[in-house]
Amino acid sequence: MGRGVKLDIEFGSFDEGWKADNRAKEAKEQSETLPPHEHRLVFRREKRRGKPVTLVGEFYLEKSDAHALLAKIKKSLGSGGTFKRGWIQLQGEQADALRNILKALGYRFK
Repeated sequence: MGRGVKLDIEFGSFDEGWKADNRAKEAKEQSETLPPHEHRLVFRREKRRGKPVTLVGEFYLEKSDAHALLAKIKKSLGSGGTFKRGWIQLQGEQADALRNILKALGYRFK
């Protein structure tokens, strides 16, 4: 098991005999999508394995739109990143440059 991995153990029910239900929880699908001017994004800085990571979110976009936005951001910043659970995670401290890019695209911040 790698560093930073939390165990999530669930037990099944005893109704109608015993059965184990150890499957990973399904990520809830976001049912609504919002236009860029209705988003209220928040920045967070974290360290992962001693290296800085910039998180921005929460985005209410369809999966294809979110990945297109991520590709545009990564290309303009020259940085790696991913989109998980409605948040964009970028390598390094990118908050200032990322804010300018997202403002140009019409997103708003808290």
